[in-house]
Amino acid sequence: MKRLIVVLVALGALVVAGAAAAKGPSEAKITGPGLNSALTIKGVGEGDTSTDLGLLVNDAGFFPQTFGQSPSPLLLAPPQNLGPRYTVTYTVPGPTTSTLEQELYPYAAGAPVSFMRPGQKFWDTQTTAGGWYRGTAQLKAMLVRAGLPASAPPERNFIAALMRAILRFF
Repeated sequence: MKRLIVVLVALGALVVAGAAAAKGPSEAKITGPGLNSALTIKGVGEGDTSTDLGLLVNDAGFFPQTFGQSPSPLLLAPPQNLGPRYTVTYTVPGPTTSTLEQELYPYAAGAPVSFMRPGQKFWDTQTTAGGWYRGTAQLKAMLVRAGLPASAPPERNFIAALMRAILRFF
């Protein structure tokens, strides 16, 4: 019985330590079409969706894309009709401060979509799980309030638009 208690206490300590290590971003910078300069999103980046950063982190799928999650909320395939791509660069404090990039498609049909490339290195020894995530209309509304255009800016790169159109057929 004593052994069982020791094992349970040790497992509980590991769970608490793992949860403590999963820190959210301290800042996000968004760049892309229709912006003259990067938008800086601040607030509490972990567990507090009342701040802009907390909403971005939660509704753009930062945690499941970074650390993985079971069951996974990530999409099995990229959605169609994504619209223009923005880049979110997160500052992630931890044992060392790291930066992670996420693609954000705020004007995707239905609701915003994000993609994080798997294998991005952070905290010296960790790598991102990566994947596609479907956000919410609340995320898009916050992004527009923060400075994104209310509707998708016109495509300026004809070749990129043509390639996306061709790829939709395959």
